Amino acid sequence: MRFFTATMLGLLVPSLVSASTDLEVEVTSYGFPPDHKIPQVFKNTNLVRSTNLEKGYVRETVNLVVENIDKEPQSSYYIPFPSEVFGHVGGFEVRDKKAPEKGRLKISKAEIISSSGPKFFVVELPEPLAPKSQITLGVSYSILSSLSPRPATIEQNDKQYLTYSFNAYVPSVYETVTQKTKLKLPSTNVPDYTTTSGLKSGADPERKGATYTYGPYDTAKVAPGTEYPITVRYEFTKPVITAHLLERDIEVSHWGGNLATEERYWLRNNGSQLSNQFSRVQWTMANYQKAPSSALREIIYPLPAGSVDPYFTDDIGNVSTSRYRPGNGKSAANLELKPRYPIFGGWNYSFRVGWNNDLAQFLRKAAGTDSWVLKVPFLNGPKMNEGIQYERVVVRIVLPEGAHNLRWEFVEGASGNGLPSKIFVDESISTFKTYMDTIGRTTLTLKVNQLTDEARDAQIVVTYDHSFIDALRKPLTIFGGLLTVFVATWFIGNIDVSIKKR
Repeated sequence: MRFFTATMLGLLVPSLVSASTDLEVEVTSYGFPPDHKIPQVFKNTNLVRSTNLEKGYVRETVNLVVENIDKEPQSSYYIPFPSEVFGHVGGFEVRDKKAPEKGRLKISKAEIISSSGPKFFVVELPEPLAPKSQITLGVSYSILSSLSPRPATIEQNDKQYLTYSFNAYVPSVYETVTQKTKLKLPSTNVPDYTTTSGLKSGADPERKGATYTYGPYDTAKVAPGTEYPITVRYEFTKPVITAHLLERDIEVSHWGGNLATEERYWLRNNGSQLSNQFSRVQWTMANYQKAPSSALREIIYPLPAGSVDPYFTDDIGNVSTSRYRPGNGKSAANLELKPRYPIFGGWNYSFRVGWNNDLAQFLRKAAGTDSWVLKVPFLNGPKMNEGIQYERVVVRIVLPEGAHNLRWEFVEGASGNGLPSKIFVDESISTFKTYMDTIGRTTLTLKVNQLTDEARDAQIVVTYDHSFIDALRKPLTIFGGLLTVFVATWFIGNIDVSIKKR
């Protein structure tokens, strides 16, 4: 079932329904005066950064041992990012490595006012760290749009190379005693990379297959903020897929027992552009030989088990070059999509995918109450080896008419799953009127910037109240309206409008 479009959603009107969240992540953002200095109350006794470049975006994990060197217990730890990088950080989270099951630590954002210097994530430790005590933190995040193709233009069948630049010293506002960086590359074809001089004895970096290790470095005497630029250039003959915008709509129908989902994508390939015109003959030959290509030729789209009525359309209309493989039992279904044309570097493609599911798979009623609990994936999306980065995601959950007392939360686990912290989520509640509605359907809208496909199938739980009277609102309104029409018709039909003799 296809439901409202982005144009119709512009008719949403404000609602008096309120929402609450149960996330443990604190939402604050504040600035410091220009002369503010970060208190030097911690030092990093050991730091290991792991950078994964196997996909079309950068995924980093930093494990660090933090020690309180102050005379008083301390609880706020600052993590800096350059201002030009800060806006591209997605899925940022911090956990206590020795107790990951306790979930993410509270974070906030801060920056120096009237300064182009670094911006900060401020981490609140689980409890104030006593003097000379240590805690091991695990910091994970993605950096989007940070890879550059070099050369920027290539022939249609040429290999594609990407470059990534970073600082050999992990950015920190605190003294770091020892540190190292491990790079995991997608192939062993790395024609160019920076070799350091004077940072350590022996070769730097150390190479082992597709893994390059910079360090370990003794940086106890290196001032925080010191830079040593490193650049690697490596083969990546895959598309660099970026969703400029994803709109995901989920509609709940109690009467129909149906969960309708539609996702609308605006994709582009951020890889190397073609230096000459596209040749269909070369493309056909490359496909026949199954040669690797930097163009996006196919999209594998897993759907929840039990999905039915899938459809795939683009700006022109229905796209027939798709194959649907229904799942068996509890196994996921697969929708294999082929765009109308291969998407090379700099090319765009927009399309929509939709399907239906049995609502009973996702909705439960709390015993003895009028509360309903909906648990759905926050993001489905394609599953591609090269990965997908989302610049902006808009998720709309349309609940039945009369739903109220709305609450929502993300499902957290012991390890990171790419979910955005609440600090990245813009939340709003509105109503949407469609066929024969009276007060309109309650709609929860969540907007997130900088997300990756690691958030695929991450769950969101929405709890709302919807009583039997709320369920009868529409049929009673329809019945009353029809009854009024019939009565009016009968009354008008009994009026004597004939012309009589005087």
